[in-house]
Amino acid sequence: MIILKTPEQIQIMREGGKILAGIMKELEKEIKPGIETRYLDKVALGLVFRYRAKPSFKGYMEFPACLCVSLNEEVVHGLPSDRKLKEGDIVSLDLGILFKGFHTDMAITLPVGKVKPETLKLIKTTKKALDIAIKKAKIGNTFGDIESAIQEFAEGKGYNVVRELCGHGIGKDLHEDPQVLNFGKKGIGPKLAEGMVFAIEPMLTMGDWRIKRAKDGYGFETKDQSLSAHFEHTIAITKSGHEILTKT
Repeated sequence: MIILKTPEQIQIMREGGKILAGIMKELEKEIKPGIETRYLDKVALGLVFRYRAKPSFKGYMEFPACLCVSLNEEVVHGLPSDRKLKEGDIVSLDLGILFKGFHTDMAITLPVGKVKPETLKLIKTTKKALDIAIKKAKIGNTFGDIESAIQEFAEGKGYNVVRELCGHGIGKDLHEDPQVLNFGKKGIGPKLAEGMVFAIEPMLTMGDWRIKRAKDGYGFETKDQSLSAHFEHTIAITKSGHEILTKT
C-alpha cells in the first residue's frame, strides 16, 4: 500500500532532506586520494548527530555503518573500511537520515582526482538519467513512465541499468511501497498522486547489468566487474508536479 503524506509530514521531510543534502555537500569536500572510506563514515555520523538527526542505515538489516561507500564496480551498500580512495577511482556515497520521525535518502557518485573521460561520462549520464526521471514525476503519470525514462535514456547512451535493485517509497519507514524500478514500460503501474513521496535512484553500469554480493557481505557489485554509478533523490508529488526534498 502506498502511504500518502500530509503537507505537514512533507514539511518535516523537506527539513530533513535539506539537512541530508547539506551533509552530502560536506562529504563531497572530503573526497580525495588517500582517504580511508571509514573516515567518510565517521564524518557523516558526526554531521548527522550535529543536526540532531539519526542515521537511517546504521543497524538496518544489521548494516554496521552510517554511510554506504561503494567503489568502482560496487553498485550500492558498500561497507566503509580501511580501504583508501585512489586517483582515478569513482566513489558512490549513499546516506539516509531519520529526522523528526521521517526518513530521507540520497546518493551521489563522485570522481576521485582525475578520471578517464569515459568514466566521467558514466557519472554524468547517471545523474542526467535521474534528472530525466524526476521530470516524469507528476500527477497523472505512472511509475512506468519514470522507469521507462531511465531505461531508454541509459540504454540510448550505451549503458545498462541494474535490474535487481530499485528505488522505493519512503516516510516513517525507510523502505515503503512502491518499488521504483530503473526499467519498465510507459503507462504501467500505479498513477502518481499528490502526497506520494519516494526515492528515485538510477544505477547504471558500463557493462552487463547483473550483480553479485560483494566480499564485504553487504554491498553489491557488477558480476563482470564493470564500473557502476548511482544517484538518488527523495521526491514528493505536489499539485504542480514534484519537489526534490533532498536539496539545499
